[in-house]
Formats: sequence, structure tokens, C-alpha cells
Amino acid sequence: MPALKPTAITGGIVWLGVVADREAALASTRRETLALSFAGPEGEAHGGLTRPSCSRVVSQHPRGTEIRNVRQLCVMSEEELAEIAAAIGVTRFDPSWAGASVVVSGIPDFTHLPPSSRLQAEDGATLVVDMENRPCHLPAPVIDADAPGHGRGFKAAARGRRGVTAWVEREGCLRLGGTLRLHVPDQRAWRGA
Repeated sequence: MPALKPTAITGGIVWLGVVADREAALASTRRETLALSFAGPEGEAHGGLTRPSCSRVVSQHPRGTEIRNVRQLCVMSEEELAEIAAAIGVTRFDPSWAGASVVVSGIPDFTHLPPSSRLQAEDGATLVVDMENRPCHLPAPVIDADAPGHGRGFKAAARGRRGVTAWVEREGCLRLGGTLRLHVPDQRAWRGA
């Protein structure tokens, strides 16, 4: 019995990018396509099969511990980016400011997709949603470089709208103008808390 349910919901791929050198800048560079391997998008600084643990998982692992990389991509929603733009007072939020890998349109409540959902492209390339991507202060100076004075509002404005982190389950290629079909886990919501 399949553990994932294909939905009728598809999102259009409206932006693609990579962060080539995270030490130099958080900003991503726009691409027309993203070649995906099991290590993530080609040329992505957040790629790799493993990564050092960070503040997101400090309750599980001491900072710097080598762990599986389930944060290969930053996937965001065009609709949520518009909400962030309005909240910080800019006309348009450039996805590169937040180091986005993929921006999709048409998937409702995107940042709150269930963990382990799949986003599958036409060629079968599949991304697994890890979890909500928590906003941080790192995009602020990148935003301020293009829109002075607007970066400081990002963290608060992006709360619940920052998109998700994801990793590559099946290799393939994402293309601007392509689509991603949503598949969700076939289980009820957890009632343990």
C-alpha cells in the first residue's frame, strides 16, 4: 500500500537559483535549470550528502557534528514572497535575497506542507520536504544592499512564510516554467502533544 498520496495540486516553477559560495554571500544566483543529483543542485554551496549540524538541530547534535544533509535546497512560495514584500515595504521580494533554490506558485499554505511530502517534476526528479525553513537574520544585509533599510524587517515578516528545506530523493532536472506535483503522506496528524 503506497505511503504517499499524489494530489491534484501542482505548482509552477517560477524561479531557480544556487548559492555558489555561502562564505562570500547568502544570495543565490538565478538559473534557467537546476541539475539535481543525490547531493543536491549542481553548484549549490548547501549541497552534499552530509553537512555540519547547525542551530536548527542543536537540541539533537552538538554544533558542527557531521549529519545527513536534508537542507540541500531552500524552496519558497511566490505567494508567500509577495506577503513578505508587503510586510517589509518593498514592491517585490527578490528570491535571491533569501538564498532561494526554487520558487513555486500555486501551492497553498506552502511553508506548512507536511514534512516528508514530495514535490515531483515531470521528468520524475523528486524533492522531499524536510521541514519549515525558520527565518534568520542572514538575509537582512543582502536585502539592505538592494533595498536599504528594509532588511531588518525580514525575520519577523518571514515567520511562517519562509518556505521549506528539502533534499533530493530522485535525480533529474528542474526547469523554469516546469511544474512540481505535490504528494503528501497518507497518515493522520500526530496527536501526541
